[in-house]
Amino acid sequence: MDRLATIGEASKVLGVSITTLRRWEKEGRLQPDEITQGGHRRYDLVKLRPELFRLQRSDRKTVAYARVSSHDQKEDLERQKQVLEMYCAAQGWTYEVIADLGSGMNDHKKGLRRLLNAILQDEVGRLVITHKDRLLRFGAELVFAICEAKEVEVVILNQGEDTTFEEDLAKDVLEIITVFSARLYGSRSRKNQKLIEGMKKVVDDAQKP
Repeated sequence: MDRLATIGEASKVLGVSITTLRRWEKEGRLQPDEITQGGHRRYDLVKLRPELFRLQRSDRKTVAYARVSSHDQKEDLERQKQVLEMYCAAQGWTYEVIADLGSGMNDHKKGLRRLLNAILQDEVGRLVITHKDRLLRFGAELVFAICEAKEVEVVILNQGEDTTFEEDLAKDVLEIITVFSARLYGSRSRKNQKLIEGMKKVVDDAQKP
């Protein structure tokens, strides 16, 4: 089906008469997307009935998303990816794995942006993660709301507590303090280094059993 339709085709898609479309135009409720040199109106069917162009769930892909906070957790990232791959393969799904390395408080990660763009473009039918905090430390519920609106099935393999929550949260807090202290005192200042070293000690002590 062509995206740009005549006024007659648009009226059939919407289930109204041509007269109604012309009245809506006069009232400012619906404007044609294009008017040809001959004065013929053309309407974008994607705007009129987006559900007609949305891929069916079976045609949309499964995306497995993995994330860790820092470089020293690369082994954990690989374990996450293996768990996701094994689960998706066991279900017989055709899948793609997107992995991020960065703070759960940072929503500018390349992988996360790529995932969200694919969801908004109706390319994703299923999202698989190990824990909900793997998406974002704060804001995961918003991503889930977008998935619900886009009819994306969300599969969370472990509904319990993420065993690395405390470690990740401590690293996120340390990252925030590092950034702000650098802005306040300068990244190479002695005062900044002392503050960061002190915070690292607090984080290390908090993680000890």
